[in-house]
Amino acid sequence: MSTISIIGSGTMATAIAGRVAKAGHTVEVIGRDTGKAQALADTLASGAITGTYGVAPAGDIVILAVPYASAAAAAADFGDALDGKVIIDITNPVAPDLSGLVTPHGSSGAQEIAKGAPAGAHVVKAFNTIFGHVLAKGGRLDAFIAADDPEAKARV
Repeated sequence: MSTISIIGSGTMATAIAGRVAKAGHTVEVIGRDTGKAQALADTLASGAITGTYGVAPAGDIVILAVPYASAAAAAADFGDALDGKVIIDITNPVAPDLSGLVTPHGSSGAQEIAKGAPAGAHVVKAFNTIFGHVLAKGGRLDAFIAADDPEAKARV
């Protein structure tokens, strides 16, 4: 199996990391709070590792499990280290008061994140319609997946 990197250590990161580990992949947890990232890695199957925030993730697939308001900054913090990677955007670009979307008209959260990613990165939208507690239960789930790149979409 492969290594899948997760930037974030909150509820969604925890739920996705658990499923990724159960599927036999090595999970790399990356977060600004290294203690929280290590705590999450410690709860996963043996072989889970932590990475350094802003340094090239070990995985070819990188799950961006941060709030939308932080997503573009996180992608920028990693910069060229994301070149050639498949970036899974799980965010929902909604206003804090849930009154609507915060993306420019005619764009999407994934498109806005892609603008800040290296040209060789492939952004795939997935898991944003499934709550973390539902993911954590395990079992088979259907998920919407969207991407401009058919190969990247198939990998996810």
